[in-house]
Parts: sequence; C-alpha cells; structure tokens
Amino acid sequence: MNNRLPPAWSKHLKSGPAPKPRWPQASPPQPSVQKSNSLARARADDALLMKAYEHQQAKRLSEAQDLCLQVLARTPNHPLALYIMGTVCLGYDDEAALRYFGRAIAEDPNNPYYHLSLGEAYGKLSEYSAAINHIQYALELQPDLIEALCALGRVYTQFDKPDLALPLYEKALKVNRDHPKARIGIAGALTGLGRMDEAASYLKEAIERRVDVAAAYYDLVQTRKFAEEPAELQSILRELNSPGLKPEARASLNYAAGKVENDLKRFAEAFGHFKKAKQAEGYKFDIDQYRRFVDLTIETFTPELFAARSGYGNPSEAPVFVVGMPRSGTTLTEQICASHPVVHGAGELSKLRRVANAIGLQPSASDFNKPIATITKDLSRTLAEEHLSYLRERAPTAQRIVDKMPHNFELIGLLTLLFPNARIIHCRRDAIDNCVSCYVLPFSSAHSYNTDLQALGLYYREYDRLMRHWNEVFPGRIFENRYETLVEDQEAQSRRLIDYLGLPWDDACLRFFDREGAVTTPSRWQVRQPIYKSSVKRWKNYESEIQPLVEALGDLADT
Repeated sequence: MNNRLPPAWSKHLKSGPAPKPRWPQASPPQPSVQKSNSLARARADDALLMKAYEHQQAKRLSEAQDLCLQVLARTPNHPLALYIMGTVCLGYDDEAALRYFGRAIAEDPNNPYYHLSLGEAYGKLSEYSAAINHIQYALELQPDLIEALCALGRVYTQFDKPDLALPLYEKALKVNRDHPKARIGIAGALTGLGRMDEAASYLKEAIERRVDVAAAYYDLVQTRKFAEEPAELQSILRELNSPGLKPEARASLNYAAGKVENDLKRFAEAFGHFKKAKQAEGYKFDIDQYRRFVDLTIETFTPELFAARSGYGNPSEAPVFVVGMPRSGTTLTEQICASHPVVHGAGELSKLRRVANAIGLQPSASDFNKPIATITKDLSRTLAEEHLSYLRERAPTAQRIVDKMPHNFELIGLLTLLFPNARIIHCRRDAIDNCVSCYVLPFSSAHSYNTDLQALGLYYREYDRLMRHWNEVFPGRIFENRYETLVEDQEAQSRRLIDYLGLPWDDACLRFFDREGAVTTPSRWQVRQPIYKSSVKRWKNYESEIQPLVEALGDLADT
C-alpha cells in the first residue's frame, strides 16, 4: 500500500491509512466469522457492534466508541470493531482513524468497504495517490460498488482531474440513476470543467426526481448569477416550509435562497436567510480556548527559538504557502501564481496540519514546549523530505508548488522550521468585507467561528494578532497580498507576486481565468471571470444587519 504518513508515526500502522466508512444503504457489511472458541462470544460481539453502528449513524459517537472498545477488549482485532472505531475517529483524530482502518484491512483484506473508507480518508487528507489506490482496490473487489465509483469521482474532481471523474459518475448513474452522490457529483465535475449549463441540467433533473433536493438547489444557484428572479426561488421557499426538514437541508436551502436574494440586491431578505442557515447548522465556538492557542503559539515561536534552530529542515525553495482568512483572495492569488508555466497550484493541502496534530501542536494543547522539543534537526529534515515528496507527486518538475490552505497562518512557525526558504504569501482583505464574505457561505464544523457575527469578529482579531506576531518574528519575509490592491491594479500586484516567487514575469499570469484545471473552492464561479471590483466594500449592503460584527472587530473595522 502507498503509505505516505511521516515515518515518525507511520510505524503505528499495520497496513495503510484511513477513510470514511460507508456501508451500503440498507445494512452494514456482515461481520466476518471470528475464529473463536465460543460462538456465543462472536454473537455477543456482533450484537454490540450492531448497536455501535446505530449509535455511529445517529452521531452518538462516544456511545459507539464505548461499545467498540468493549468488543476490542474481548476480541482485540475484531475487524468490524476496528472499522467502526475508524469512522468514529475520522474528523477529530484522523491519524487514529487511519490506524484503525489500516488494522481492519490487515484483518479482513478483501472487504471493499474497508478499502473504500481508507481511500476516502486519504482523500480527505489530500493524499491523492493513496486515496486512488485504495478506492480502485475496492472497485476491483466489487466493480459496481456505487459508493466507490462516486468516491473516486470525488477524489479526481478534488485533485484537478474532473475529466477522469466524469466516466465514473456516468457509470454510477447507470447502476442507479437516482443515487444522490452520483447526481450531485457529476454536476460538481462538470462545474470543475467550467461546463455550467450541463451541470445545471443534471441538478434540475435531480430536483425533478427528488434526489437530494436541498444540495441540488444549493449547487444549482451557484452555476450562474441572477439578474431577475428565477422560478427556483419560490420553489426553494416552498421547500423551506416542508414539514420534517433536516437541519442540514434547512441550512442548504437558506444559503441557496440567500445567494439568489443577494444577486437580486434584496440584501435584508438575503441576510435573513443567511442567519437562518447559521441557526440550522448550530455550531458552537470556544473563543477562550482559541485565544489560549494563539497565546501559546506567540509564546513558543520566538526569534530566539528560530535562532537556536538554524540549519533545520530542508533548504528547498519549491514550497509556496498561501495563507490568510478564508475568502481573503487566496484562490485568486493561487490562480495567478499557478498561471505561470513553472508554478503548480496544488490547492488546499492538509499535510502541514497533520504534521502539527501528530506532534501535538493542537488548539486543545496546554503546552507547546514538549511538541517543539520532539522536532530534532534530524526529524525536521525527515518531515521536510516527506513533505517535499508529497508535493513532488503532484508536480514532479515545477519550480514552485503552491499550497493554498488558508488556515496555515496558524502554522507559520512549524512550516518555517521545515522549510526555512519557503515563500509565504499572506492574503489580507478589508476586515468587514472578509468576515461578511465568510458568513454568507456554508463552512464545515471545523470553522465553527463562522457561526455568528460576534464570534467571527472576535476570531478575526485573534488571526490578526497572530499575523502581526509572525511579521515581527520574520520581518520582511512574508509577502502581504492585499485584495483591494490586487483588484485596483491587477498587473502591478501580479508582477510583485511573481517577483517575490523569484521568477521572471510571464503574461499568462494576467489571464489566470483562462487557466485549465478545476477549482473546487466556493470561489469556483468567480475565478473563471476576469478580476472585478464589486466585492470591495460589499459589506455596506448589509450595514444595518452586521453591527455585532463591527463591534467585535473594534479598531480593525474600517467603517
């Protein structure tokens, strides 16, 4: 198996890394017969695991975990217990999930669901080759496994190969023309290829056939900008009045309605929908814990720490990290850089975050001295080599490879230990515009600061405090790319960007919107357009609705 976990902890894995478990619609895979003296014990295990599965499906994760641990205490390598443990860990401890899935495969190597889940987990962690290997193996075991066809399609779309995703989704639709992941997935692949009209027709058909209606409406309204009210708006509002609507569907429909109302310049109505979407999501954010994380980062990563560690890491100039708040122009910046013939845009990679989590640089940690002490000169070189080979897999010959993960702004200390010569581009945008642009979009629960306006403003202040610290520790090293400057004079700012990368200018960088390749972030519609100025001071449309945000931002709000 292609195991690309850093060597420092890959030894924990028996086989490969991890995925998101998916059982067929009706029932979980049947537990393999345990070679056990006691049939009774095997039956008791199976009964507990069926309960654990029900808990896991209902998101009662701690209950599911307790039951699995009971089974594993009795039957240490029960594959189904290991598998459910993997699904429970996924999302909050991905490394543990990888280990559990790997152990499940070691016990039951011909179970396609275990390989599928391992592949999906790899995909979630931007481990492109390993994801494809495992999902393809699941398809060798069961060629018409629709979940695997869709999962492989998703991986290809995510990794800039939507053309390879299309035939997989087409095959999945032949197996089941109403499978939601196939319907929504093929539209996503077409959108990634810029074929908006075809994507829209698949989504309209999904709505007619009542297939994942809320998600289909949300994706449909993203395929174009509305100058007059579309028939879909009334349909979306009717759907919102359906009895028994699940919170996730309620959120998607409200975001869809808000997007249309915003296009139509009916800002109060739009904002009302965005607020309802946030309420439906129901995420909670702990600003005190986050402040402690920023305090710890500032206390730990001092100029003295870096002076004592000169010669650490790898001197390569290939890595480029684009950081900043989401919606600050990171996608646009990456597209401009990646239009240069010797630059590859690798998208949002979670590799650095996984290294941070593995050594203990996490928001929940109480001390960073121990994690940092574990990074010896040798380990820094090993981790950097591992990271470079991971980047090279995407672009073997590129002179610069761009990792556009906005939240790596938290990890500038770590990335500098690994790559002292890496370029760091910090995208900054008007604070109120930036926050409003986040608020009106669905983010995952990992971005729970985006839940309400006050939390968002307070979070932004912490981001700003941390970036000021990095600029003091590394004076003149981080290139600040202001969104407003880029919009005002695209060519001059693009030339500064390419110069900062240490490359000769190329006119292709002015026509970034013609670039081949997929865009899978929320900006996918915008980045296919030339630069436009309508997003500057856009927050004024919502002035009366966003006072809690303005107050929370304090002196950072440029009103």
